[in-house]
Amino acid sequence: MADTSETTTIPITVDFSGGLEMLFDSKRRHSISLPATDGSGKPANIAFLIDHLCRNLMKDPRAELFVLDNHIRPGILVLINDADWELEGEEAYEIQPRDNILFVSTLHGG
Repeated sequence: MADTSETTTIPITVDFSGGLEMLFDSKRRHSISLPATDGSGKPANIAFLIDHLCRNLMKDPRAELFVLDNHIRPGILVLINDADWELEGEEAYEIQPRDNILFVSTLHGG
């Protein structure tokens, strides 16, 4: 079987809200083609998506507002197809075609 991992992608929609959109070119919704596998050949999961977003989509240099120690920063809710990611396996959830991933910051200045 031929290795097509380099060219195979998964179409997904990623949304940002609660101020996070400012880190991503001030756009709330992004339609992206995510590589189907990570660098080690494992199926793309949320952890891989987070890294991909930081490396390829984030326009603002303040990545620490989105990630902390390579994980989503506390205070950011993640919904996978309108369900809390805790119900879906959090960072281990394997991304499926046409998934909608929403990142919402609950942190507010005051």
